[in-house]
Amino acid sequence: MVSESAIATGAALMVTASFPFYIYGAWIMIDAETVTWDVLVYHLKFIVPGLVLNTVPVVFWMAPRLLSQLGGLSALHAVLGLQAYAMLVFALTGIVRIFQAKRNADLYHDPDKDVDLDDLHENMGAWRGRLRIGVFGYVLFWILAWFLGIYQYASAYVF
Repeated sequence: MVSESAIATGAALMVTASFPFYIYGAWIMIDAETVTWDVLVYHLKFIVPGLVLNTVPVVFWMAPRLLSQLGGLSALHAVLGLQAYAMLVFALTGIVRIFQAKRNADLYHDPDKDVDLDDLHENMGAWRGRLRIGVFGYVLFWILAWFLGIYQYASAYVF
């Protein structure tokens, strides 16, 4: 059977490997002058694997072990991780609405229309705000949880 330290190492590597996917996925959106359907799909080709690399260890290794070690740093690590996912859900409430408005205006397939995004819907500014706050919050809480998780990993399995 595989040792706990080997599983912990695999989990730490998977979660750490997710970060470059997030950074490159964000860079795709930042660098794009106009977000077309192709740009969106290309962006998701990096964000989704990043989320999978991060979520699989959380669901299959970290969450089942949480109650047996809930206290101190483990509890803080869990709270930071859950807060990261809560911020992701908050971002999704904006993403879905923005996607719907852009799709209804056919801006993914015909991006050359001279339309300001805020003119597509009266709530577009709020949705874009949700997206920005959610993504920023996710990354912030993810980084905090990652640092704490690496500290816990190093203190339990390395030192």
